[in-house]
Amino acid sequence: MKINHIFTALTLVSFLFILTFPSPVRADQVQTGAKIFSQQCAGCHAKGGNIVRRGKNLKKKALARNGYETTLAISSLVTQGKGIMPAYQDRLTLQEIQAVSEYVIQQAEKNWKS
Repeated sequence: MKINHIFTALTLVSFLFILTFPSPVRADQVQTGAKIFSQQCAGCHAKGGNIVRRGKNLKKKALARNGYETTLAISSLVTQGKGIMPAYQDRLTLQEIQAVSEYVIQQAEKNWKS
């Protein structure tokens, strides 16, 4: 049990470091985020929606209302999961979680239009 808490703390510290000293978003990171989203997230969140709970979509207004308007907040949610959304810390690397979180923010800014 303590190891799980230590891992979670280390994961959050890593995210804070990555987000405090971010590197510019490169085209390959955007492509990686899009690919991961397509494979891992689009089943429930196609085009930023939510097939399970309408109000929990990935549109800019809903992200802000639910406290997920930053890459850090989205990364934490993706890592730990919440409610019926599973945690992805065992499925994705920190870099993959960062890439998909940045992709979600970018898409929300564009209202999920290509």
